[in-house]
Amino acid sequence: MKCDEIYGMMPDLASGLVETPSEIREHLAGCGACAGKLQEFRKTMALLDQWQAPEPSPYFDVRLQARLREEMAKPESGWLAWVRRPALAVALMLLMGLGLGLFFTQNSRLYKQGRQQLAVVETQANQSAEPGTAVSDLQSLEKNHDLYSDFELLDDLAVQQDVTANP
Repeated sequence: MKCDEIYGMMPDLASGLVETPSEIREHLAGCGACAGKLQEFRKTMALLDQWQAPEPSPYFDVRLQARLREEMAKPESGWLAWVRRPALAVALMLLMGLGLGLFFTQNSRLYKQGRQQLAVVETQANQSAEPGTAVSDLQSLEKNHDLYSDFELLDDLAVQQDVTANP
């Protein structure tokens, strides 16, 4: 075994929670550094077993409660205390209302401008182009969309033209 592996197991070995396997005993017999470290761990564990936590003062709870009351009675400081004041809260609400009003006013103005520009573009598009051009053909298709979408009607129209041409 390597010394790094032994160091990871030392707390368990020193406390006696785990039996020491034969490989580790052989390593400890041959490695003075690991054996010394294990002895130090055992001494530390022995000291910790003897140590007792000190008893708190009999007035500890009373003093703690008094300190908590003092802290609660202190005036608040910082920006959060300002927000809790009614005048500041009203001012903040007015500012938010003003900001929202400006936002929606600006958006409605932009919406109206967009609608006006769209109307200009539609007016320009509705102007008739010279007959026989691609633009005029597209405009006629757009105007007669319902008519052209019904292909059976077109078939009937073609049959009628054939009948009138060949009596």
